[in-house]
Amino acid sequence: MNVNLPGGVTDGSRIRLKGQGSGGGDLFLVLRIAPHPRFAVEGHDIATVLKVSPWEAALGASLPVDTPFGSVTMKLPRGTQAGRKLRLKGKGLPRRKGALPGDLLVRVEMVIPEKLTDRERELLETLARESSFNPRG
Repeated sequence: MNVNLPGGVTDGSRIRLKGQGSGGGDLFLVLRIAPHPRFAVEGHDIATVLKVSPWEAALGASLPVDTPFGSVTMKLPRGTQAGRKLRLKGKGLPRRKGALPGDLLVRVEMVIPEKLTDRERELLETLARESSFNPRG
């Protein structure tokens, strides 16, 4: 049996199929959305994680962000902290009856390189010596 789903259905939505049940009665389907490895559904919003380097977070950057509908470019503001959530309006799931779609919620995750080139190590050591920043206050 093929079923056309109306736009805007969410996890737990009930769909009634008239006359498709036993004895000619109605059949009710309860929609369940399977988990995705990179996206989580929160109502009509979609949540994802964006991995960034420390220098991208500190300096700001325009970065590609994957959505279930293709890639978009997002501006990461200068000084973005790990764990910050950014919102891309209208990049989530569609809603019913022409309402605006949900948003893409992007949580920033900082990734620290495990291996550095000699030059990268030199640059970081110079920054550590010259910076007045103290993350512990």
